[in-house]
Amino acid sequence: MKNLCKDCYFLLVFLVLPAVASAQSVSLGADFVSRYVWRGTDFGESVSVQPSLSVSGGGFEIGSWASYSAGASGSFANEHDLWIGYSVETAQAGTVGFGITDYYFPSPKAEGFFNFDGGGNGAHFLELYMSYSAPVSFPVTLYAAVMTHNDPDNSLYLEGSLPVTVGGTSMGVTLGMAVGQSEFYGVESASVINMGLSAEKELKITDDFSLPLSVAYILNPTHERSFLVFGFSLGI
Repeated sequence: MKNLCKDCYFLLVFLVLPAVASAQSVSLGADFVSRYVWRGTDFGESVSVQPSLSVSGGGFEIGSWASYSAGASGSFANEHDLWIGYSVETAQAGTVGFGITDYYFPSPKAEGFFNFDGGGNGAHFLELYMSYSAPVSFPVTLYAAVMTHNDPDNSLYLEGSLPVTVGGTSMGVTLGMAVGQSEFYGVESASVINMGLSAEKELKITDDFSLPLSVAYILNPTHERSFLVFGFSLGI
């Protein structure tokens, strides 16, 4: 299994290189957050730094994202993901996207990056996703994702979000749920696990530089946990 996964990664790199060479745009940067909360769950219980790098062109996007805890330890304190996606955009019907994400959690039990056979506790979790963003007249975003590797429940997650503007401040409302029994999300049946209200605004430092700030209130009603997360971003 290990050698097979290594060969698959090398093949993927070989196929991706031409796309990278012909990329139309590159995005890089990092977020600094008081907590890393993902789908209603706190990963690491600590301040985290989250770098990202992606290239895109012709509807394809290939990227890497990570989160590194500043003080916590444990299997899910640090994370390093890879993804590849494709999207089709139309002015009248909105944008449809789909792809695959490899969630990788480095840990002593991982037995090397290319070991995908973790028996439910492995470092790699693969997820297929699909998204839809409606036109600007009603810019709702719908998202669906299913875990396909190292998750015996094949957990299904559904989410909807809607951006709003209040007094010149960009805000967003999010509602997400796990569908059916899922050990991964810690639920026994369909459950709302992610309710959020976020706000973003730029802090002007100089005439040429502004610092994007964000605050999000997140509630996981199923596990009765709430979070207020502050963050800022650096990127180009």
